Amino acid sequence: MVEWPDLEELKQVLDVTSTDWDGAEDEYDFGPTRLTRLLAAAIARVKLDVGQWDEYEDEPDEALAQAALRMAELMALRPEVAANAITDPTYSRLIYGHRRRFGVA
Repeated sequence: MVEWPDLEELKQVLDVTSTDWDGAEDEYDFGPTRLTRLLAAAIARVKLDVGQWDEYEDEPDEALAQAALRMAELMALRPEVAANAITDPTYSRLIYGHRRRFGVA
């Protein structure tokens, strides 16, 4: 079973070595950090791009998990590309064949 990427994977991609943005799970926890929010937003974007995602039935495969990681990278480093990520060749290849709904022009 494949799972969505986690914070450690995203930190590797972004070359983040500190724990400053990890968040803590103790009495001083202030909720999600920038990186955890970014990763959650990237996963949500992949689900949106797939279309008609069912949280109870659907699971990511290797390509969708990697697409979420790529989307998080784009959102962090190149937000202008993330806005229209289908034009990014890597993201486009990863999401290819998974889309269930297409926009109407």
